[in-house]
Amino acid sequence: MKFSFVEKPDTAVITCSHILENKDPILFVSHDEDDGMWQFLCGADHDISDARVISLKEVFLLDRTIGVLAEMPQGCTATRSSLCDEWKIEQR
Repeated sequence: MKFSFVEKPDTAVITCSHILENKDPILFVSHDEDDGMWQFLCGADHDISDARVISLKEVFLLDRTIGVLAEMPQGCTATRSSLCDEWKIEQR
C-alpha cells in the first residue's frame, strides 16, 4: 500500500511507547476534530509518559494497514480488535 494521506509525510502525529518499544499493534486511531492531529495508539490505557511524537510516514511504515484510514474525516475514531480485523470508524 502506498502513502495516501493528504497530510505531508513529515506531519507530527501521536503514538504510544507500547507501539514503538513493545511493537504492539495499532488498534485505535483518532483524527481529532479541534486541531486535525492524528493519534495512532495500541488501545491500552495510557498516561502522558507513554506519548511519543513521530512523523506520519514513520507510523505508516510501522503499519501500512493504517493507509485505508487516510481519508477518515476529522472528529472520527477507528478501532479494531487485532491486525486481522477490519477498522470500525465512528464519528465522535
